[in-house]
Amino acid sequence: MVLIAAATVAALTTAPSATAAFCDPTLNGAYRAVSDGTWAKTNEIFHDEAAVASTWTISTTCSAETYDCAGQVSSSQGWNAPIRCDSAGLWTVRRHLDRWEPCHDGTAAAAEQLMYFSPDLSGSPSFDEVTSFSGWDRTVGTSGGCGINRPLVIEMPFQLTRIP
Repeated sequence: MVLIAAATVAALTTAPSATAAFCDPTLNGAYRAVSDGTWAKTNEIFHDEAAVASTWTISTTCSAETYDCAGQVSSSQGWNAPIRCDSAGLWTVRRHLDRWEPCHDGTAAAAEQLMYFSPDLSGSPSFDEVTSFSGWDRTVGTSGGCGINRPLVIEMPFQLTRIP
């Protein structure tokens, strides 16, 4: 019993510092964001889409209490959105697109876009050396949009690379 108590005290006193370690490195500065339309899927079927490239200016801070990071993305395409990293190290950017899916009657349906990515550790000796992140760009149209009771879903590989 004493051994268990001693191990518990040792574990508590040698706990890692209170930072969002799984969100290392924090994202701050300029990045090149690319959604690769060559490998896009439309409603789970491979279908080429146009590649989308932009420059993001990112500012994030991390919380010692919640072990997560949050901030803001400003895109060269003219939009801003919140960015967040949860305790598992997955970064997410969510934004609403008002007129995303063109309809046959001349109107357009809205969509929600989610870009999620994590550090690309290949070739990086440590988290501090990470310069690129890999993940997915997933846009989901409104169910019932354009008179069709099935949302349009487009998903494509996403790459975020720090600009030196």
